[in-house]
Amino acid sequence: MDKQAFTEILQAKFKMVRTEAGYTQDSMSHTIGLSKKTLVQIEKERILPNWTTCISLCALFRNSEVLTNTFSGDPLELAQVISRGHCVYPNYESEKVYWEDIDSKNGFKLQFNKVNKVYRVINDENLPVHASYIEREIRTYFNKQTELQPV
Repeated sequence: MDKQAFTEILQAKFKMVRTEAGYTQDSMSHTIGLSKKTLVQIEKERILPNWTTCISLCALFRNSEVLTNTFSGDPLELAQVISRGHCVYPNYESEKVYWEDIDSKNGFKLQFNKVNKVYRVINDENLPVHASYIEREIRTYFNKQTELQPV
């Protein structure tokens, strides 16, 4: 797949990704960094999104089932391979100095970033699974993930 084919596929899926996420055209255009007029033109397939818009969509909505099913995997991974010829995965071990462990249970850790003030939950493989600026939200997520399931 090349950039052109990738862009054309994303153009056709733009509206589905937006509705799947529960976004209005106003909120989606704000999130992606487009004018509402441009978003409408993309959704009506009158113009192609530019490469930066495609990368924004893949990065901000990389957990979208629409995108994951369309590309048979992580859309951002595919975008990196198309753009760079390879994919680089984050080294979460190197960022330990910024994160403070708040709680740990059943293989999950609740952490707080001392610099950017973001909370996150990481799994037993040290991979982030959820992040938020809102402590109550992240604690609720952490508690749901760490509840022991009845046998």
